[in-house]
Amino acid sequence: MKNQELRDRTKAFALRIVRMFCTLPKSTEAQVLGKQVLRSGTSAAANYREASRARSNAELISKLGVVEQELDETILWLELLVESGIVEDSKIKSLRQEANELLAITVTAIKTTRQRS
Repeated sequence: MKNQELRDRTKAFALRIVRMFCTLPKSTEAQVLGKQVLRSGTSAAANYREASRARSNAELISKLGVVEQELDETILWLELLVESGIVEDSKIKSLRQEANELLAITVTAIKTTRQRS
């Protein structure tokens, strides 16, 4: 996947996270979990954008590592929203799938960059 395509895809993912957050119930539990997923889901896109401007392979690997962490954290919060009964799995299944796919792509990019170094 090309750099610009992944930048666009992570940005689209962040927008989907924002829209999902806006639909959450106003209960304390939903808002706490929602703010966590909002933070980590949008951070993944911001950090990928930063990674795409890395000046060295070492910097790229480091920044992609942050993207990996944020995506993994996002997956956790999405799982908790479902497993706590706040959100039906069917409503965010595709969002969870996209998070997992972006995580897999990021891990592959890290491995590929390490092999080139």
